[in-house]
Amino acid sequence: MKITKRNGNIVLYDDEKVINSILQANKDVPDEDVNREKAAYFAGEVFARLSGETDVPATGDVRCCVYEVLLGAGLTETAARYRDYRK
Repeated sequence: MKITKRNGNIVLYDDEKVINSILQANKDVPDEDVNREKAAYFAGEVFARLSGETDVPATGDVRCCVYEVLLGAGLTETAARYRDYRK
């Protein structure tokens, strides 16, 4: 899957970037333990949701999808930190 970056460049989706962003957002959240395996699962969920799109998703679409996946998993504090971290 390809995504459009903010500068207009089109690049391949990189789940490592999503995984690292989730881990970074969760770093100091004691009640919501997200390990690398869980973060990889969430990145896969994001990929699955966005790969069904007909248009090339933008980085903002990826960001919104990660936020929704984290909320759906009940990780409200991590989701909030992810949202703030990615601004």
